[in-house]
Amino acid sequence: MSYYITDPCIGTKDTACVDVCPVDCIHPRKDEAAFLAATILFIDPDVCIDCGACVPACPVLAIYAEDDLPESQRAFVQINEVWYKDATEAEKLIGEYITSAPDQMALDPKDRAAAHG
Repeated sequence: MSYYITDPCIGTKDTACVDVCPVDCIHPRKDEAAFLAATILFIDPDVCIDCGACVPACPVLAIYAEDDLPESQRAFVQINEVWYKDATEAEKLIGEYITSAPDQMALDPKDRAAAHG
C-alpha cells in the first residue's frame, strides 16, 4: 500500500507532511529546485514505509492511503507515479485534472477534502 497526495494540496503545498516523514519520501522539499515549479507534493512509493505519519500532519487533509483514496482522486495515483519519472508530464496531468474539475477546484482546499466524501 502507498499513500497519495490529492487535490487539496493544489494551491496549498504545505510542507508539514515533509517535516514528519521519517524516511524523506515526500518531494519536492522547500530546499529542492523543483519546489517552486511543482503544483503539489508527491510521495515516492518506493521509499514510503506506509507509516501514515503524513496523514494527520496535512492541514488540508490531502493525503490518503491507497485503500482509502476516494474515487474522485484516483487520478493522483498516476500523477504521483509519473512525477518521479517526468515532472513536466505530471504537471501536465495536474493541469488536465484542474481543467476537468472546475467546480471542485473552485472550493477552498479544506472544502475540497470534505467534498471527496
